[in-house]
Amino acid sequence: MPTRTKPAKSRPLTKAGTPRKRKGVKLTPTELKSKDLLVDDVQPPERELIEHVEADGGQVLAVYREPLGGNVQLFVALPIDKIEPTPFQRDASDSHVRKLTVAMDRTRRYLDPIIAVRIDGTYYTPNGNHRLTAMRELGAKTILALLIPDYKVGYQILALNIEKAHNLREKSLEVARMYDELTEVDAATKESAYSLEFEEPQFITLGFAYEQRPRLSGGAYQPVLRKVDGFLDKPLWQSFKERERRAKLVLDFDDAVSAVVAKLKAKGLDSPYLKTFVVARVNPLRFMKGEPPPFDDLLETMTRRADRIDTGRINISDLSRAGGAPDED
Repeated sequence: MPTRTKPAKSRPLTKAGTPRKRKGVKLTPTELKSKDLLVDDVQPPERELIEHVEADGGQVLAVYREPLGGNVQLFVALPIDKIEPTPFQRDASDSHVRKLTVAMDRTRRYLDPIIAVRIDGTYYTPNGNHRLTAMRELGAKTILALLIPDYKVGYQILALNIEKAHNLREKSLEVARMYDELTEVDAATKESAYSLEFEEPQFITLGFAYEQRPRLSGGAYQPVLRKVDGFLDKPLWQSFKERERRAKLVLDFDDAVSAVVAKLKAKGLDSPYLKTFVVARVNPLRFMKGEPPPFDDLLETMTRRADRIDTGRINISDLSRAGGAPDED
């Protein structure tokens, strides 16, 4: 006998009967109805974009307003060889592409348009690289896309992309690549203005460090960095150098931690939490109240403490009390 599906729980309502807003959400949506979304009177910026799409061998299927903010967007069909992933995002996951390819092969349908922005004659997708790769593997010549006239929105879309969860390394490297790109195209804007796109400041520092040391155990260091790293109120071209300097401090600390780990392993002590254990051992924040010290002071103090650790006084019972995420390498 079929069972009745229970309705999903919803958020509490206000006295007026409307859903309560999430903390930090400020947007007041438009009151556009379905019949209001189609754009008949296309304005010059969008008209120029339509001409570009047609000149590039594509076809505009609709010009419409999205219902949340009322922004004009284009629903288009584009030649697949005109689309590229944004240069700063992570590489496509082969296993995820395989699942998409198999699903599309079975349904013989393409149902989920990618997001695209046009920059200098090329269409970049900040959300859709896996679908794009799958369509290419299947031999498709055309792909459907939602074309966003404002290319800067592409950076925001990438930051909010939850199609496939990142691990810390992927996320940090993606942010670092985005940082490189923005430093080229928008160097005068302050780093803090891109807080939405970068999400958290320690991702930038860790991304710069991962670029130099791919097997860095960032998971052992992120809890500390999250407490002392912050967005910089300086232009990107200046902040870039500061991020390189901070990444160097992280790598210096990693050298000191790795040296202690090597000594512990030489004693026969082994654990997937060795680096996490060492970091906790030298972390003064556990005993501090109030504001943490500046970034430099903390990293230099912890590096100094790691250099002075007496591994002869550490035994297996100390390691058994260590917690946290396993080291990545």
